[in-house]
Amino acid sequence: MATQGRTAQAAVPECGELVYDPARRKVGEYQAMAGPYAMLRPVGGGREWEANPDLIRPATPAERLSAGVKAANRRTERRL
Repeated sequence: MATQGRTAQAAVPECGELVYDPARRKVGEYQAMAGPYAMLRPVGGGREWEANPDLIRPATPAERLSAGVKAANRRTERRL
């Protein structure tokens, strides 16, 4: 299995699964496929973006934690 992206045998992520998009260097929640693109949404909500499905991969535990902390900080900033 390739470490840079998904292989032909790799399963499509589940809706809501956290994946890493190396093109944007961001973690996002997998939403669905839209044509040739994987649609990802920022952790905690926001505008979706298109990602190359051959490049995205499951987020590591450290990437998940970092994305969760960033989302929590954004929620706190909105309340202030």
